[in-house]
Amino acid sequence: MNRKVIQDIEKEQIKRQMPAFNVGDIIKVFAKIKEGDKERLQPFEGIVISKKGGSNKETFTVRRVFQDVGVERIFPLHSPKIESIKLISTGKVRRAKLFYLRDSTGKNIIEQVQTNA
Repeated sequence: MNRKVIQDIEKEQIKRQMPAFNVGDIIKVFAKIKEGDKERLQPFEGIVISKKGGSNKETFTVRRVFQDVGVERIFPLHSPKIESIKLISTGKVRRAKLFYLRDSTGKNIIEQVQTNA
């Protein structure tokens, strides 16, 4: 019985408006940031290097390079802090986790994701 109640609560929290994206895609995530009394949207654009979990516990990791420093953020897919996700371009990869991109720099990252057949 408890399991059924938990599943019902989790179904209510799932967002239906999320675009379908996979590992290797370039996306832009608009996250809500609270500063004092105000709330604003902060975009974070990068390559999806991993997806993990299922149902409302699903998370994805986005990586981008900013001023020659690699930055990774892990986002819960169905979090109320995420306003929207925009798919910029799709990638063609043969791996479920793209952790090898951590060693790459510059345009080499995008070339590896786009041309990997």
